[in-house]
Amino acid sequence: MPDFKGIVRRLRSSWLRRPLVLTVDASIAALSLFASLLLRFEGEIPERWLVGLFSLTVLLVACRVVSGMIFQLHRWSFLLSGLTDGARVAVSGLLGTGLFMSGIYLLRLDGPPRSVVVLELLLSTAMMTALRFLPRLAWVYRVDRTRARRSESIRAVIIGAGVAGEALLRDLRRSDEHSYHIVGFLDDDNSKVGSIVGGKPVLGVVDALPEIVERYSIAKVLIAIPRLSAARIREILTQCTDLQVRFKILPVSFVYLQEQGTSGLLQDLTPEDLLPREPVRFASESKAIAGRVALVTGAAGSIGSEICRQLLQGGVSRLVMVDINENGLHDQYHRLRRSHPSATVDCEIGDIREETRMTTLFTEVRPQDVFHAAAHKHVPLMEAAPCESVKNNVLGTRNVARASLAAGVARFVFISTDKAVRPSSVMGATKRVGEMLVQTLAKGARTYFCTVRFGNVLASAGSVVPLFREQITSGGPVTVTHPEVRRYFMTIDEAVGLVLKAAYGNFGHLCILEMGEQLRILDLARHMITMSGQVPGMDIPIVFTGLRPGEKLYEELLTDVEASTRRADQRILIADPPPPAVDFDSKIDALIQAARNEDRTRSLALLNELVPTYRRPSHDTESLAAGSRADRETSSV
Repeated sequence: MPDFKGIVRRLRSSWLRRPLVLTVDASIAALSLFASLLLRFEGEIPERWLVGLFSLTVLLVACRVVSGMIFQLHRWSFLLSGLTDGARVAVSGLLGTGLFMSGIYLLRLDGPPRSVVVLELLLSTAMMTALRFLPRLAWVYRVDRTRARRSESIRAVIIGAGVAGEALLRDLRRSDEHSYHIVGFLDDDNSKVGSIVGGKPVLGVVDALPEIVERYSIAKVLIAIPRLSAARIREILTQCTDLQVRFKILPVSFVYLQEQGTSGLLQDLTPEDLLPREPVRFASESKAIAGRVALVTGAAGSIGSEICRQLLQGGVSRLVMVDINENGLHDQYHRLRRSHPSATVDCEIGDIREETRMTTLFTEVRPQDVFHAAAHKHVPLMEAAPCESVKNNVLGTRNVARASLAAGVARFVFISTDKAVRPSSVMGATKRVGEMLVQTLAKGARTYFCTVRFGNVLASAGSVVPLFREQITSGGPVTVTHPEVRRYFMTIDEAVGLVLKAAYGNFGHLCILEMGEQLRILDLARHMITMSGQVPGMDIPIVFTGLRPGEKLYEELLTDVEASTRRADQRILIADPPPPAVDFDSKIDALIQAARNEDRTRSLALLNELVPTYRRPSHDTESLAAGSRADRETSSV
């Protein structure tokens, strides 16, 4: 039995394939000339043309082989041929015919009728094109049929019948690393409906997705529209709320990465794709960072660890990571050492509440830039332990800020939160006091003090996104505190980009990212369940638990007295907060002492005096009733 696989391997080798292609092209040219004569003279070639047929055939074959070699038709990729390759065949045919006619004139041969020359050009070009494209068409047909018949085949539809969608289909056909069977396309352009793209039909507009999913048993939706807005993505997810379908998306940068395989760029749709605004891309601060000594508190946390990573990317000469979480610090240290083996990275276990430890550490390290990210941030936990919140978020901030002053630090950046605006929680109130502390110490200081205030960071430790993922993975229920609770969200890149821009931009003492609209947490929960391929309320129930202690229905970025702002770089707002009260320092001392004495009542009273806008929410009967009603309606969510 012949070894077909061995034959195919030998044919694929260039030393055998290229001469074989030239031989076949030569045979096509000879056959085309003879067939053209037969067609021209209706099957009976006159003796006159038969006499000189051999000479004409030799000349034509030579011309076709030369033109083919000029356009490198013998160096052909039979499975990756495209439109430009087809153009090469056509131009090569024209050149070959031109050489043939020139040769007849120069050699003074008795040339065939012009109709024969035209027929030969058409026949040879058509056969050479078929020779090169039929293997690809046969391969595509075989791949599509094979994937359609596989038991593990995943029926999919591509949203976007443009350049990106067609390129994705082409690459998916070439790749063996998936089981997608592409049924067709959807596109927002109604004029494309009914057309064929890459052999697959445009089945309808995007709004028809639910109908298409059910009609064709679609299991996966591949989004291939560059720069598709988050609002449109949310609309698509809302349409598919009742369908068990999963989503993947091509990143925006695909258009600029034509040399890469698009199927490898496909990634799961993430909560970051749902932001109700375009993410802010901050320019790199590498020039300002390079060669400096930086110290980061809370370096084992989500924001702190990302600050460390970007500082190393910017080229700091030395990075000192400070945290009380020894396991987290140890893991983060080794991750950074693997990614930046030549960098100088030091770990320091330290409690920011210990003034002596902070003063000693800063005296030894002498950092130029300090990023204070250490904090207690869980709202309900801090409601139960207000004294601990004061000791960490107020006393700790004062210790680190004072140590920075004593060590001659050039820049001090305090990481705050939108919960510090008209706070309803102990955590928010203590962070607001921290802002005021930094503002007070900045007066007359050579150190540049700056506060950065932003909202929730998607996928950070302790945020709602990892919680929802865990709950969805375990089969639910997904817990939402209230049907109308809303939050500002930003990506971790935006958060750290804002921190670095504020640190080295010298904009002002309070920097805030303009964050657009707030995202309803219930919508986020529904969309994440839909993205997982399950139906909210059926496969994964949603349960409303009621607002937790200290929580508000929505957050704010600025207080009324901070409303007079100015815009700095891109979408950064700069606010000038009012000065703290005259007796601020004495009240801070009293607050810290009350916290050390575990005097909860006194601590809360002093917080209220320091932050007059601090009001603990009453969670009125109407709000709780709304939550109860929504809880009863969970099955229809």
